[in-house]
Amino acid sequence: MKNKKVVLAYSGGLDTSYCVAYLSQELGLDVHAVTVQTGGFSPTELQAIETRAYQLGAEHFEVLDQVETYYHKCIRYLLYGNVLRNHCYPLSVSAERSFQALAVAQYALTLGADYLAHGSTGAGNDQVRFDLIFEILAPEMSILTPIRDQQLSRTATTTWLREKGFDWEWTQAQYSINQGLWGTSVGGSETLSSDQALPDSAYPSPLRAESPREVTLQFEKGEIIGIDGQTFAHPLEAITHLQALAAPYAIGRDTHVGDTIIGIKGRVGFEAAAPLLLIKAHQLLEKHVLSKWQLHWKDQLANWYGMLLHEGQYLEALMRNIECFLEDTQERVSGQVRVKLLPYRFELLGIESPHDLMQAKFGAYGEMNRAWTGEEVRGFTKILANAGKIAHAVHPNSLAL
Repeated sequence: MKNKKVVLAYSGGLDTSYCVAYLSQELGLDVHAVTVQTGGFSPTELQAIETRAYQLGAEHFEVLDQVETYYHKCIRYLLYGNVLRNHCYPLSVSAERSFQALAVAQYALTLGADYLAHGSTGAGNDQVRFDLIFEILAPEMSILTPIRDQQLSRTATTTWLREKGFDWEWTQAQYSINQGLWGTSVGGSETLSSDQALPDSAYPSPLRAESPREVTLQFEKGEIIGIDGQTFAHPLEAITHLQALAAPYAIGRDTHVGDTIIGIKGRVGFEAAAPLLLIKAHQLLEKHVLSKWQLHWKDQLANWYGMLLHEGQYLEALMRNIECFLEDTQERVSGQVRVKLLPYRFELLGIESPHDLMQAKFGAYGEMNRAWTGEEVRGFTKILANAGKIAHAVHPNSLAL
């Protein structure tokens, strides 16, 4: 293996730092450490990650900026579909992993690498997400996973690195934080059990604003383009701006409970102020401008889309079919949604849209019928009851209360 090239998906954390040192020193590989930017790293953090990579023995370090790609090929579809895993989680981290794996695999192919590597453990979803993409895009490259294969604990990894001269302050943080464009995941001892809740101190955005504030969100064909009358050149700017407005209210906190790809149940905390605000506001706007059956089938297909993405199946052909459907449904999803921000929560106040199907000239629900008569409703209901009448006549006892 000496002098052969390995491309490592590198985050700069303890596990991937071990991978750099182990792959270079123990296996003699030329390590190309690749950090994929999907919205979670600041310039200062990227600089520190690069410095550490070279100190650990990397032959080369590369940052691949995928924020625009991530939004265009993923985030907008999560918004179009109002995707919440188990009606709760906006796929804050799971959606990122496929795009990180895609970028790393494509880089490895361009480089002509011999191996691909990642620092996932053997007990989570990420190992499958990376492996799936690598197997499909680069089947001729062997996948190296030192942490998984050696079943290393954080203590064992830290000890080995110190023995090799990397006696750094490996922070044994009480909570594991993964921040990205579409939210931040929070893991800790509480999420390893079924009965404990994360404390306020676990979340990276503490409550700093308590006075209620109304915000107006402007959507154009399903995408967020403006906030409080300010129009943004790109939806990414609007998402960032909304996050800055809403995060001080500690909005968007919850704990997701779900089935992992490998079959075990798992819990993870998260905070996602902008994503949850946008999804719920967008969903309210859709209730006004889409038909009953559009809403019904959107829910079905969007749920499948979120499940497949969560489980690393981004390259499944069905995903492209669902994306076409979701995008087509957004033609008339334009208008303004008013939202009130409050500590730990938000309220949807109402919408304005030229495509609003709630038209008073036809009738006001529970108040006045203007487009039909009472006699017409009586006839309509009589016909609608026919199937039930027939079933009751044939099986009178089956419908008894």
